Amino acid sequence: MIKEVHSEDETKSLGLSIGLSLGGGEVIELVGDVGTGKTTLVKGVAVGLGIDEYIQSPSFTINRLYDGRDDIKLSHYDFYRLDNAGIMADELGEEIGSPGVVTIIEWAGVVEGVLPDDRLTIKITSPGETSRKFELSAGGDISRNLLKRIES
Repeated sequence: MIKEVHSEDETKSLGLSIGLSLGGGEVIELVGDVGTGKTTLVKGVAVGLGIDEYIQSPSFTINRLYDGRDDIKLSHYDFYRLDNAGIMADELGEEIGSPGVVTIIEWAGVVEGVLPDDRLTIKITSPGETSRKFELSAGGDISRNLLKRIES
């Protein structure tokens, strides 16, 4: 599925539709250059999960955890500053697929070995100054079902 947006608000709206479709246990990988809107998308996902905290990029803390609706937790990772994930890869591996946790990972290259095949990958490109193209692809049954819910 490909979605094109033309503003930050539209990026948040796409995130909102993703967040409303989540039930826990999903893994989402965000792929895109610096400044393409990964954290902005996560802000919308958080709203869809009923999270009213301010969402920050976890670039310096590596992980941020938020409490959402229906006892679902949002675990947001950002491995941008790491060349080797070390113990963080172990933590991520233990968390992935937990029924009450939605895991979103930015800059996932250093933890590729622990990521499940069944994940929703969102590739973000910026064809213009304010426009963004989001290419959503599913790697298994859980993420395919998620993609169907987002599309409807």
